[in-house]
Amino acid sequence: MEKKITDFISKQTCGNLCCVAEDGSPYCFSFFYSFDEQGMMLYYKSSDETKHSEILYKNQNTAGTILPDKLNFLAIKGIQFEGEVLGPKHPEAKNASSHYHKKHPMTLAMPGDIWSIRLNRIKFTDNSLGFGKKLLWERDIANH
Repeated sequence: MEKKITDFISKQTCGNLCCVAEDGSPYCFSFFYSFDEQGMMLYYKSSDETKHSEILYKNQNTAGTILPDKLNFLAIKGIQFEGEVLGPKHPEAKNASSHYHKKHPMTLAMPGDIWSIRLNRIKFTDNSLGFGKKLLWERDIANH
């Protein structure tokens, strides 16, 4: 994994996630996250009653984006990712709550569960490395 990718994700706080309902209609939402570099996971808080949670319980495949918290139009940077959303009770999500609440302690007062996104593919665009420069990463699914 390129350090530039993990550094970028670690420094940001908000992403956008897209999911697809059973009828094929897309749905997107924004979320605050914490990033687990070792497991290549993003964690976010949500409740079961949201439209996106209802969709993601049925179809875990997802895609999303992460942009800088402060945009610089001259040095475009951003992440496009693909992955799977793991529900709050998934075995791989056992450390999700402590990880997320360590980064966002104020959310302890908010209702909801911590969900996980297992990142499978990342494309990082970083124009500060040259116009249109892209760094790619893909999870080794065979060893997962």
